[in-house]
Amino acid sequence: MIRLVILDFDGTLADTVELIVKTNQEVQRRMNYPVCKPEEIIATIGLPLAQGIEAMYPKEKLEDLPMWVKVYREVFDELKTQIIPALFPHVKETLAELTARGCICTVASSRGRESLNDFLQEMGLSRYISYVLGAEDVTRAKPYPDPVLKTLEHLDISASEAIVVGDMPVDVQMGLGAGAFTCGVTYGNSGREALEAAGAHYVIDDFGEILNCFSLPR
Repeated sequence: MIRLVILDFDGTLADTVELIVKTNQEVQRRMNYPVCKPEEIIATIGLPLAQGIEAMYPKEKLEDLPMWVKVYREVFDELKTQIIPALFPHVKETLAELTARGCICTVASSRGRESLNDFLQEMGLSRYISYVLGAEDVTRAKPYPDPVLKTLEHLDISASEAIVVGDMPVDVQMGLGAGAFTCGVTYGNSGREALEAAGAHYVIDDFGEILNCFSLPR
């Protein structure tokens, strides 16, 4: 039986794709780099910021990476009040039901912890989330299992009682590497085929399906 649900944020709880794409494109302009197509940026969602930048420009030396990260954070802060992410359907009520059943819900994301906490607070989700793990909390981020392993250790729960829910193959790979169950969501930034190819135990089309697709406390 699942006691712990470890959730990705971007593309799983909230639709942040427009904010992420436009932030990246504006930073690319300010840094005088070629502006990437939206699909090239979307493919990097789930990676830590520096890794995502390197993935978009694999042939560049990127000696100005520290400045890039600084500019990204400035642009993100400018745009997040103009492009406000929305929760995906049935997220809040499903989290409420999970916690009512006694499940522990946490977030493990490659987004910075401060940004995560701000979004969770603004969206009214903080009350349902017991532990937030951000990019700065692990040395090795997704697809490595470290974020899940650290969450399991912090909460003293075994991998066999945990499920990782995310929209990208790196989320699935992270969960599998830690020995947890995994659930891919198709409404985010990748599709069913990619999630199944990554080895997800479950693939769902609506966040609310979590309540029915695997064994939970009742």
